Parts: sequence; structure tokens; C-alpha cells
Amino acid sequence: MSAVPRQKLPIGIQAFDKLREGGYYYVDKTPQLHRLVEQGGYYFLSRPRRFGKSLLLDTLRCLFEGREALFEGLYIHDKWDWQVRHPVIRLSFADGVMQNREQLDERIRDQLFQHRERLGVPLRRETDIAGEFSALLRGTHEKYGQRVVVLVDEYDKPILDNLLEPERARELREGLKNLYSVLKDADPHLAFVLLTGVSKFSKVSLFSGLNNLNDVTLDAPYATICGYTDDDIDTVFAPELPGLERSQIKHWYNGYRWGGQEVTAVYNPFDVLLLFQKRQFGAYWFESATPTFLVEVLKQRGVFTPALDRWETEPELLGRFDVDDIATEALLFQTGYLTVKHIEEPMLGYRLYTLGFPNQEVETSLNHALLPVLGLENAPRERKTLFTYLRAHDLAGLEAHLKALYAGLPHDWYRNNPIARYEGHYASVFYSHFAALGVNVTVEDASHHGKVDMTVDFAGHLYLFEFKVVEQLPEGSALEQIKAKGYADKYRAQGKPMHLIGVEFSRERRQIVAFEVENVHC
Repeated sequence: MSAVPRQKLPIGIQAFDKLREGGYYYVDKTPQLHRLVEQGGYYFLSRPRRFGKSLLLDTLRCLFEGREALFEGLYIHDKWDWQVRHPVIRLSFADGVMQNREQLDERIRDQLFQHRERLGVPLRRETDIAGEFSALLRGTHEKYGQRVVVLVDEYDKPILDNLLEPERARELREGLKNLYSVLKDADPHLAFVLLTGVSKFSKVSLFSGLNNLNDVTLDAPYATICGYTDDDIDTVFAPELPGLERSQIKHWYNGYRWGGQEVTAVYNPFDVLLLFQKRQFGAYWFESATPTFLVEVLKQRGVFTPALDRWETEPELLGRFDVDDIATEALLFQTGYLTVKHIEEPMLGYRLYTLGFPNQEVETSLNHALLPVLGLENAPRERKTLFTYLRAHDLAGLEAHLKALYAGLPHDWYRNNPIARYEGHYASVFYSHFAALGVNVTVEDASHHGKVDMTVDFAGHLYLFEFKVVEQLPEGSALEQIKAKGYADKYRAQGKPMHLIGVEFSRERRQIVAFEVENVHC
């Protein structure tokens, strides 16, 4: 048993003082905060939902307010001047859903009013929201003799909540722009500014003129500013580990990277804390944080799902996020469904990013959510059937199941859905069906002979799939390619039974017309 005493799990705790005074576990993030503050300035940080952004901001609030007792025993305690206290203005758009400019303006005015009352800074004359915010910053600086700290939580949520209604989203964007633009001219009154949210809207659209806003989202020193590392799990949370398979915790929940492969990967805190509480694995983050617009956008764009785990892109596209122009990879990356797997710089100044699923939870859950989009009406039932045949290694049953699956795709769906224009639709259904089950799936599994379309490693057996689309009649070319290219060679040393499976889809009949199997025993 661990010598570390067991403490309370900080599920949903966003107040730093409550966490420190209430006997909760705490992972010390003050080394990163100290660096952030020492460098000074205006910062922007993007992280997916439920990653601890609100707690991070509240930690900064307590720090700038000089609440020394809360930081005893933490990294920053002997490095901070506790005699200097800054007034803090924290704005949040995390609560509720605003559907028009009027509701947004009301929310902003209410928060500004509360800060005026708390700080004792009167509004001397009637003015607009920008004027109110500007007067609050100026008046607070004058009254307290210290520059103001501004912290904004979920700065983009009013826009994200309305992305499927572009006109409404643009209206809300202009309302937020009216607020944030004040920061540009308030520089003499500001000591530190941090805005956090899920997405990175362009400076032009939302931060007009705020050219000194430093985006630290992908900066290596801040890769672990939110989330838990492996070391945190093994030390801070050591008392919670007995009875749970450590390697499965890593497989299910670790893997988020903000930077290249050299930066430390982190766990989503919400997932880990609920795992420790419930003592069973589940898709806790996905079930609580998936924005409704995500699946709808992927449906509209006909995304080829096998490509999700090996998506190559440029850094500029990861930041291309606006109401009228959202790159698919930016949407998936910023909302936390894909993460950075690899960065290469084949030419000086030109970088390529490879994105992929961070972990098992996200791969399984997102593919399960996409199955209805791909035409599978009863995905849970189909998933159970797939599991039954795979567990029994029943290839004949698997063939019958998959043929029935494709035969059940509605014809109206084929006519109405743009994804049907892509030959990859067949492979998308196939891959997502397996991935939604949670088995170990690798797409385009590379070997020195080439790439097999899909490999499944489950219950001690390996399944190698090659897909071909034919006009109408089977050709036998899919299985022949697996054999001719020697795709199975790389696995022979594992000693597992292998099943080479050639699958041919008829473009005209929209059905599996060949399912050829050859079993290989090493």
C-alpha cells in the first residue's frame, strides 16, 4: 500500500481555496504559472473542455490576490512577492447558453456590475459595454495603485454554442469582440491577462488590434499546464491505484499532447478522477463534453474515418477557426478529439503535424457516435454482435454479420448523404464499427512490403483486412494482395493465429460481394 495518505477526489472543484483547504488531492501547476507570470504580458491558452482551465484561472486569481497560506508547500511559495497584491477581474462565459446579442450583453453587464460592487469602483456616467469595461479597468488601477489582472474563462463558449446557426454565431462574436477590444487600449492599467477557451478564433475576427496576445497553446514549456502526467498519477494519486490496472489507465486516458512527440503527454483530469471514484473504466469525458456541433459538422463534410488516426496537416490549419471558416482538423484538434502525434520540419520554417486519437476512450467513443452518421441505425446492437463473433473467432459468423450490416444501410441515406460520393464510405463503416467496439485497430498498418488497410488485434488473434471496391462482381484481388505483398510477415514472430481477409465491395450493389479468408498458424 502507498505511504501517501488518501485524500478527497477534486471532482468538479474549480475553486483553488476550496481545494487547498478541503483536503483534496492537488497537482502542483505553480511551476508553469510562475514561468507564465515572470514572462508577463497577454496570453491565450486553448484546451478542450473539462481539462481544468477554470481551476487554473482561479489559482492565478488567488496568487495575484496574495493569498499566501494557500500556496504553502507549493513550488511558487518562496518565489513570489506576497507583499504585492493586484486587483483581479475574472470574467466567465462557462454557464448557460446565450442565443442572441441581447442575452450576451446582459451577461457581460451583470459581471461588470458585480466587479464594480466588489472593488468599490463606481460607474460615473452612462456608457456602452466597452466604456463600462474600460472605466472599470482604469478606476480599479487608480483606486488600488496596482495594475489590474484580467482572467477570462471560456471566452469563446457563446460562439461555440451557436456554431450551427452562423448568423447567430456572428452576432455573438461581434458582442465578444466589443468586450475584448477594450484590452488593446487598456495596456497602461493591466499587469497580466489570460484568456482561455476551447477554440482559437483568429485575432482579426475576435481580438482586433490585440497583436500582443501570445498564444501558448502549443508551447512546450506549457504542455502540461492542464491535465495530469504519468508521474502525477504515480505519486499524487498513488493511494487510488490499487485494484486498477495501471497499463489500462494509460491506454484508456493518457495521450494528449500539445507539442511534438518530445513533450510530456497528459491525462484528462475529469476522466481520471471519475475512474478513481467509480473504479471502472468508462467514456466519462466524451459523455460529458462532446459538443453537438462536432458530429453534425463531420457528417456534413463526409469525413473518411480511417484517416482520423493519421491526419497530416500544417500548423496554420490547426488555428483556422472562425464562424465562416473552420478547418476540420482545427475543429477536431481544438475540441480534444485529435492530438499531436508527431511534428517534423522537412524544410526550415515548414512544419508538418500528424494528428491522431489521444487514447482508447476517444477513439472508441467518437467512432461510436459517428456510426449513425454512417448509416448504422442500431449501433449498440450491431456492436454486441460483432463482439460475439470476434470473441469466438467465428469468421463465417463475422462474414454474415458484416454482409447484413451493409445490406441494412438505408437507400435514402445513400441518396441524401454526401459521404456516399466517396468510395471511402465502405471503409469508414468497416473501420468505425470495429473501432467503436474498443478493439485494437490499426489502419494502413505499415510493413516493409507496403500497407495493409486495417489490422485488428483481439483476444490473441490477428485479423488483416484489405479492401477493394469493384464495379459489380468479385475479383479476388483483395486477398491476393495481402498474400502477394507479404503483409503477414511482420507478425509471424508474435506466434499468434492470423486471419487474412480480403473484402470486396460492389459500387453498384452497395454490398460486400467477396469475403475471402485464409488462416495462418505460426
